[in-house]
Formats: sequence, C-alpha cells, structure tokens
Amino acid sequence: MDTFLTVVVTWLTMNFGLPAIYEHPDVKLIGQNEMIELRVSALDNEDAAKFRNTVEHGHSVVAFYDDKSRTIYLPSNWSATSPADVSVLVHEMVHHLQNVGNIPQECKEGREQPAYQAQAQWLKLVGTTLEKEFELDAMTLHFLTRCWHGPP
Repeated sequence: MDTFLTVVVTWLTMNFGLPAIYEHPDVKLIGQNEMIELRVSALDNEDAAKFRNTVEHGHSVVAFYDDKSRTIYLPSNWSATSPADVSVLVHEMVHHLQNVGNIPQECKEGREQPAYQAQAQWLKLVGTTLEKEFELDAMTLHFLTRCWHGPP
C-alpha cells in the first residue's frame, strides 16, 4: 500500500498542487457499523446528529479520513482492483494532504471540493465518472462542496 500511496501523492502534487508530503496515513478496512460509529465519534454533537439522520435514511459511509489519528477508513470490502474503490482512496488522500500540509479551509464542505475534483479526474483516467460510479451529478457536487453561511 505504501508504494501506491506514494504514487497517489505524486499524482495529486503534480495535478492539483497539493504538497508532496510522503508521511502516509494509516489505512484501515472496517465494517460499515464500525465506520459509522467512528465517524460519529469524530463529529461534534450537531454534526453527529445530522450524520446519524443521513445514515438512518439509507445512506452508507463510503469512507472517511480522521484528521487526529491521520487514518483513512475504508469499507472492509474495498478492493484495489476496483477503479471506483481506488478513487475513494484518492479522495481521502486529498484530505490527508490538506491535514498534514495545514492547508486552510473556509469550511468543512469547501474541503470536499478539491477531493471530489481529484476523484473525478482519477475516474476519468479509467473511463468512468462520479455520476456513473456514485450517482453524484454536478448539482449534488455543487451543494456538497460549497460553504453555506447563514444570515449575518
């Protein structure tokens, strides 16, 4: 895995201007229930409640990166031979480089924009798209990656 992560970091650095930091994260494959619980424990109370609501409405956790432990959590059925699965690892590696590179973000949603851009570009290299693999169309991505500020 380390060799592949080095390739991903190099590709992200060359194509997206992310820092060339080769301190790789831990990568753990875990079950969906454990992933949900770990994700909830990493959120504040308000975000945890929103997240639980999303999960209760049938959404699963595809993967996530934990800034504190510098760990990427992937589902136990993740496969290095699946272009979609590999693109998820690429997405989470963007978050790792944002974290260890201390790249400031206006908001947590804004942090997602470069991650989805990198994931989309990776999928394009293998002839597929975010929409085809994850049912993420342009409008959905727009809302997932924008900082929304309430009234002043």
